[in-house]
Amino acid sequence: MARLNYVELPVRDVGAATAFYEAAFGWSMTAFGPTYAATLTGDTDVGLQGDPAEATRAPLPVIEVEDLEAALAAVQGAGGTIVRPIFAFPGGRRFQFLDPSGNEVAAVKSDSHPAG
Repeated sequence: MARLNYVELPVRDVGAATAFYEAAFGWSMTAFGPTYAATLTGDTDVGLQGDPAEATRAPLPVIEVEDLEAALAAVQGAGGTIVRPIFAFPGGRRFQFLDPSGNEVAAVKSDSHPAG
């Protein structure tokens, strides 16, 4: 079963954004280098993407799936446009696509939090 498990926000300054979300909501953010931080609750987590080359223009919803390759084929079969093929990152693998309305969305297969 697929579920929304992550939202990645494009930010200009990871340090400032981290301080804001920690102060405003009491979230604990983990740094993954100088341009990325994220909550690690295991529920619906939030990532802060501060690398302009990697950041999307709008918040990026991430849907966790059980089989990444099958999800890629299903997205393409349903008319989605792949904008970033499957790639690995610390914690899993994902791809990004545009839905028919032009929304950028990602599908992920997590190493540590299996879907279901």
